[in-house]
Amino acid sequence: MKIAYLACPVTLPGTPNRREDAFEHDYMMDALRPAFAAQGLTIEDVSWDNPAADWASYGAVIIGTTWDYWDRQEEFLATLDRIGAATRLYNPPGIVRWNIHKTYLRDLEARGARIIPTLWLDKADEASAAAAFDTLGSDDLVFKRQVGAGADGQHRLKQGDAIPDMPHPMMVQPFLPAIQNEGEYSFIFIGGEFCHALVKRAVPGDYRIQSKYGGKETPVDPPADDLADASAIIAMLDEAPLYARVDMVRGEDGRLVLMELEVIEPYLYPVEGPRLGEMIAEAVKKRLETAPA
Repeated sequence: MKIAYLACPVTLPGTPNRREDAFEHDYMMDALRPAFAAQGLTIEDVSWDNPAADWASYGAVIIGTTWDYWDRQEEFLATLDRIGAATRLYNPPGIVRWNIHKTYLRDLEARGARIIPTLWLDKADEASAAAAFDTLGSDDLVFKRQVGAGADGQHRLKQGDAIPDMPHPMMVQPFLPAIQNEGEYSFIFIGGEFCHALVKRAVPGDYRIQSKYGGKETPVDPPADDLADASAIIAMLDEAPLYARVDMVRGEDGRLVLMELEVIEPYLYPVEGPRLGEMIAEAVKKRLETAPA
């Protein structure tokens, strides 16, 4: 049985203008191919916007490195609906639609998640952006797109800085020094089961922990309290997704707070988690075997 791993033109090997962090796509495929083969499955990467793709020919489709969807949101969601109608899609369109807009954090907060104080700006003009400093009681803020990823369109601003053009709806949060002092933690879950954890640290002088900005990752064995905080986020969902990444940072009280719950196209750090490929392949095989005919 064939399984598709959704990529995009800027992450597929051999495509022009390939992203500088597209090696993460290669790491994922290197981890998945032998693991799926061991389950009697084959997995191949295909661009989500490939008009020639026959989605019904795949036993399942996994959303992978679709790292251009935030600028093509409606087209992306419509394509996922078509894929979901033709075969099994992981993660399903419903949870993708919920997770694609960062206001999902408000839902999780209502269910008990600890999040960073957040201001939601549908229009981030100079007046509303300047007022955010007083509203949040901080002179150091991070502005993020409400639909976005990888720090694209993100700005860290100090009070009095010139306000850049921000044409998209934004979310605003106080900058937490723990990002630079300790790093951001990622907890990877497959089928609701903990797989591995790591800490991501920015290069000196930066705060962005993504690899394209020079960020580095180190695997960690999380303390029980930290793992419990991450696991609690997964437990808040109606059902465990095939894959999820819980990104957290240390709050001032020493407890972890939620930065993001990533269930669309997160990089899952297979180098730091050698069991990842095996766990995903086993979880997919199990779901294929138990799914209604």
